[in-house]
Amino acid sequence: MSFKDIVGQKTAKELLQRSLSRNQISHAYIFSGPPGSGQKEVALAFAKAIFCTSEGNDACGECLECRKIEHGNHPDLHLIAPDGASIKIDQIRDLQRIFSYRSKNGNPKVYIIDEADKMTVQAANSLLKFLEEPPSPAVAILLSDNGRAMLPTIQSRAQWIPFTSLDPERMLQILSSEGFSGALSRSAVHVAAGLDSCRNLLHQNWFAEIRNVMLQLGKETVGRGGSPLITAQQNVFKAGLGDHMDMLFNLFHLWFKDMLHALYHRHDQIVFIDELDFIVRHAAFRSVQQWIDAMALAAESRKKLRQHMNGQLCLEQFLIGIGA
Repeated sequence: MSFKDIVGQKTAKELLQRSLSRNQISHAYIFSGPPGSGQKEVALAFAKAIFCTSEGNDACGECLECRKIEHGNHPDLHLIAPDGASIKIDQIRDLQRIFSYRSKNGNPKVYIIDEADKMTVQAANSLLKFLEEPPSPAVAILLSDNGRAMLPTIQSRAQWIPFTSLDPERMLQILSSEGFSGALSRSAVHVAAGLDSCRNLLHQNWFAEIRNVMLQLGKETVGRGGSPLITAQQNVFKAGLGDHMDMLFNLFHLWFKDMLHALYHRHDQIVFIDELDFIVRHAAFRSVQQWIDAMALAAESRKKLRQHMNGQLCLEQFLIGIGA
């Protein structure tokens, strides 16, 4: 993986490659942006470029240093992730102990902390001292969905590298070129963050199943007949899809939004494009405000689910509310 292999994040890559070209690498960076925006991939590409023995501002992928990173055994690169729910002070102390030894080839050591905003207060304070007085030359790369949640003193000592969500249409093009179903991919890019998350989702059989169930329930709730409550009982809970209720409500939210797009003749923005005829025919069954209320109900149901409301009860209340 090198900068040229990473889709999107033009600003982030330009900032980092400029620092490489000028040999002005900061001692600490905060990569902050939405989940799935490729922070870890860019961090590894940056580390590889720092260690790479070839000229230029990107990794060659062929030298010994690059190969060590690709194989996950570079002695001067260390990755830290939450141990359970948080990053603990002992993990930072271990890092300090490892970094007390200088690199053999004269390069700075690099450490990447994933979900850095999950450091305990003790771990964050320990890291702050390490940032200010590293025992040997080091580059810190802190990854976070919410960089502002970190200690202000850490924020002020690091260079910010902004990350943005990847464009869904661009992700759709890539996934389609890789042979994934166009209809499924179109749904995935709107409910998953980043290409890797989309690929993982598309490899799960349950995703296609829950999408089909949502379409059946969605059609039944706008007057096609059938009993949504019975369908939900048979096709969600008896079929073993009860663990994916959060995704079901996400898809419902998109379904109702598609109805609004149809009302405003924005057919190019419809997600469930394979159901275009049905959506166009039935969008006028409800008013704009009713579709907006339906979207709000889907969002509220997701919130209840995350507050540990019983999944079956949550879905039943949602379907009754939609049919009201």
